[in-house]
Amino acid sequence: MQALIRKANQNDLENLRAFLIKANLGTDGLTKETIDYFLLLENKDGTICGSLGMEAFNENGMLRSLVVSPGQADKEIFVLFDQMIQLAKEKGMKSLFLATNKKVALAFFELMGFQPIERKALPTEFDNSEHIRHVLNVDNSLFLKFTL
Repeated sequence: MQALIRKANQNDLENLRAFLIKANLGTDGLTKETIDYFLLLENKDGTICGSLGMEAFNENGMLRSLVVSPGQADKEIFVLFDQMIQLAKEKGMKSLFLATNKKVALAFFELMGFQPIERKALPTEFDNSEHIRHVLNVDNSLFLKFTL
């Protein structure tokens, strides 16, 4: 199945919220002001089948809301990350961070160029985000950084 990756816009806000809620992910910080920091993976009929977002703070971004529906090709996930890196560069980011509690995902993220870091190495401005504070309180969280 051919999929399309594009930047989200304000018209996508409710559909993206519903998609994330269905995947049991939070929607804190997903607003009409931040929607353009999200990418959508859509099938040919326009149905969302994947997402990846970023919360931006100065020159740092924290990736969030990675969801991919079952059956999506690994290639599409790689392209989603590649497009997010391009979006981060367009937005003037210098570094991207992510948190995961799934050790099995580490090899994938390292293949994408992310390097493990200690929690204390995260930018202090991330403390201003309710969504990120929630992520930081998840047990077993591992943190990674990608330098743009």
